This record gives sequence, C-alpha cells and structure tokens, in this order.
Amino acid sequence: MSDTDDFLILRELPEPITEDELDAAAEASGETLSELRGEGVDIEWVDSEVLTDDDGGIVGTFCHYEAESEDAVREHAERAGLPATKVTRRGDPLSGE
Repeated sequence: MSDTDDFLILRELPEPITEDELDAAAEASGETLSELRGEGVDIEWVDSEVLTDDDGGIVGTFCHYEAESEDAVREHAERAGLPATKVTRRGDPLSGE
C-alpha cells in the first residue's frame, strides 16, 4: 500500500445471519476488493471482528481496512452488498492492561 489510511467500519445487520451467510459475504468482499484493485483503487482488508447476540447469531462485524480514502471503503461496501453503518479513521491504539 502506498498512501493509505487505516479505516474502521462498523457493519450492523438488520437481522442475525448464519456462519454460511457470513462466509458468502466474506467471499463477495474479497472478490470486490480484487475488482477495485484491478481498477487502480488502493484498498486492502486487514482484519475483522464478528459481533454476535446472546443466541450466537451474527449481528454485524467490525472491520479494519487500509485504503486511499473513505470513498474507496464506501465503494467497496456498496459493490459487495455490505452495510457500512459507520466508517471512521483509526487513531493510535491505546496502551495499558
């Protein structure tokens, strides 16, 4: 990556989904990332945390991307059919216990 920033994306889902649905979303995300990079967009997935409800249903994710802009992150979400409830730049991590 060249001139990128770190972005954190909260993806809230209206209804819980299954592991299989999450896997399908991850596959769509990866395909869309490849397409965008093929078009010259500087964007890369770093990692994701899965959010669950009390019954173990998947209710969202919290994703970390490196990208050239917030617009690139939002374009990825739109094309992949993923929610982007909130997109923010990542600040310095906290230290401590």
